[in-house]
Amino acid sequence: MDIEPIQTVCDRVREQVRKTVVGQDAALDLMLVALLSEGHVLLEGVPGTAKTLLAQSFARSVNLDFGRIQFTPDLMPGDVLGTNLFNFQTSDFKLTKGPVFTQILLADEINRTPPKTQAALLQAMHERAVTIDGATHPLGDDFMVIATQNPIEQQGTYPLPEAQLDRFLFKHILDYPARDEERAIVARHGHRTVMPDLADFGLEAVADAAALADIRKVIAGLRLSDELIDYIVDIVRATREHESLEFGASPRSANMIATAARALAAMQGRDYVIPDDVKFIALPALRHRVVLSPGAEIEGLAADAVIRQVLDQIPAPR
Repeated sequence: MDIEPIQTVCDRVREQVRKTVVGQDAALDLMLVALLSEGHVLLEGVPGTAKTLLAQSFARSVNLDFGRIQFTPDLMPGDVLGTNLFNFQTSDFKLTKGPVFTQILLADEINRTPPKTQAALLQAMHERAVTIDGATHPLGDDFMVIATQNPIEQQGTYPLPEAQLDRFLFKHILDYPARDEERAIVARHGHRTVMPDLADFGLEAVADAAALADIRKVIAGLRLSDELIDYIVDIVRATREHESLEFGASPRSANMIATAARALAAMQGRDYVIPDDVKFIALPALRHRVVLSPGAEIEGLAADAVIRQVLDQIPAPR
């Protein structure tokens, strides 16, 4: 497979998702990048900004199994992973799989459950496998978590641990739609108050697991110059030295940015990465991996502003 079919597949996925979702193009592009680079996405936004509809439509368009977990304060790790139950007829234990055994998993309102249950996804997100009673069960190369969370300022939320956040390739903030987009939403969905049936919109699967595997092989071989490797490493290391940050980004984030930049380049029809790819990826890839210093919080600085300062300070290769 060459580069041109990759761009075509991505364009067709966008076309299908836009049958149901109005706007949110940036979120859709990041989800595509994450899928092609084997990453996970955290979507943050107030209720009613189409987070769930976007995830469902995306899974349907790429013909992958879709599962959903509604995270609540009383959810337990076994409710996510599954458990071994004793079968009295056969006198042995049988695994009852939890909802994590799928391909695209919507972890809805993930920050409304305590950290103990959030941690049930740590191994799944990093290793694409889960261990239950000492036995490891693979989840497959297409396993992807699309998690949603409400803004942390809302009642009944728990902050995600740093180890959990570091496993997300991207954190994207969903804003309210523009007026023309909101009008289009009402025109399209204003005759119902419940979640629309995707079948009513004629969504078609325009890719499958085999095609995605071929695309990932091509992306892994895309050119990333030594200068761009230095650029990525310098950006990540600069977050650890910035006076406004108490903790900077992890070494894992540099690997993730490099992989995601390759995927973005392929989506745009190029077999090589350019600095603009890295700049586009850097903000959603780093905003959840840094921790502001107490002084920066008192001054009202935001992580996004600090990361933009870092990007301005590090000269991009020519």
